[in-house]
Amino acid sequence: MAYFTYILQSKKDGSYYVGSTQNIEERVKRHNGGKEHFTSRGMPWTLVYWEQFETRSEAYKREMEIKGHKSRAYIQRLISL
Repeated sequence: MAYFTYILQSKKDGSYYVGSTQNIEERVKRHNGGKEHFTSRGMPWTLVYWEQFETRSEAYKREMEIKGHKSRAYIQRLISL
């Protein structure tokens, strides 16, 4: 079983969303289906980056690490690699 940390970018306003999940395809569908309160205003979303982990805690730790930078520039560097 794999877990993922992912970054979405809004096609509407260019903003980013960082999250973690076990099923990345389904999660992106939920974001684009308006089923998630925080991301419903930025639809549609495009998956621009992801990392795979063996455990949920590793994926969540990486999500918090990315969010902790509070930097659009940091995210842009990640997705450009």
